[in-house]
Amino acid sequence: MNTAKKLMAHYETMLKSFSHQHWWPGDTPLEIMIGAVLTQNTNWKNVELAINNLKRENLLDIEKLVKIPPTDLAQLIKPAGYFTVKTKRLQNLIRFVWQNYKGDLGRFFDQSIGSLREELLSVSGVGPETADDIILYAAQKPTFVVDAYTYRIALRHHFIAQEDDYQTIKDFFESNLPADVHLYNEYHALLVAAGKNFCKRKIPLCDQCPLNIYDHNPNLPEEF
Repeated sequence: MNTAKKLMAHYETMLKSFSHQHWWPGDTPLEIMIGAVLTQNTNWKNVELAINNLKRENLLDIEKLVKIPPTDLAQLIKPAGYFTVKTKRLQNLIRFVWQNYKGDLGRFFDQSIGSLREELLSVSGVGPETADDIILYAAQKPTFVVDAYTYRIALRHHFIAQEDDYQTIKDFFESNLPADVHLYNEYHALLVAAGKNFCKRKIPLCDQCPLNIYDHNPNLPEEF
């Protein structure tokens, strides 16, 4: 079985076990974009609390987010943690869209994946994972998102090497999978489900994991 078929076999196994994950929660592209920033280093329940605060104050609007004082925004997104840092990151991103696209997310997203990703990465506080989250889930363009779960599962199943960086892992998946928004969306979500439930960092539950039918090595260096 070649690599592409192996990746799809893993996908089908996870889909059968976990079903569709219905990612990314959010009513609008702006809400999804905000969530992508706020979810850094926290769990989604905390992000939902922060977004609900913004909704309650009718602040899911780019112009309002540009104008709100940072101290006020920080209090509203406090449940998401690291609220001082995240306030700066969120306003950096919102200001970029406001200043360069007059707040028009449609125009912002209506460019090539490469150009959009380059612009997102130019914003202070937006790293590769956040940029790809925004491109995939908010802009609905096919770019593969890599996170700690992706790394851990791909490493344990011998798809990547320990020293591979974000871009190398991203390129690996994209070169072996069709460039399809739905597939990339679901694949990333399923890897998170597998990682949270079974492929744990210190004590993986390999015997219970649906992916245990494939060749894998549960042992990783301690820091992973």
